[in-house]
Amino acid sequence: MTLPRDFKKTVVERVERDPAFAKALLDEAASLFLSGEPDAARLILRELVNATVGFEALAELTNKPSKSLHRMLSHRGNPSMDNLAAIFGAVRTGLKVTFDVRVVEMT
Repeated sequence: MTLPRDFKKTVVERVERDPAFAKALLDEAASLFLSGEPDAARLILRELVNATVGFEALAELTNKPSKSLHRMLSHRGNPSMDNLAAIFGAVRTGLKVTFDVRVVEMT
């Protein structure tokens, strides 16, 4: 699924003026991955990277080629857990947030 340029521009502008929005996108991407919806999570994470650290800086932070990162976060991408952890870690650090994971017990 290709997103229209207006959508991408809107995400960048919103992230620049509202840091809470960027954090909400990161939270949503993590929640989607954990809920078994990796396709949607990758697309959100890709837009978040574009709007925050950028793929060139992400490549430096993760020691991965920028082109590989683009492929990993594409609609057909299949990043390993190690690569996802590196990407989430770099974006999380850039946004200066931490994850608070809670386990909900099912009864």
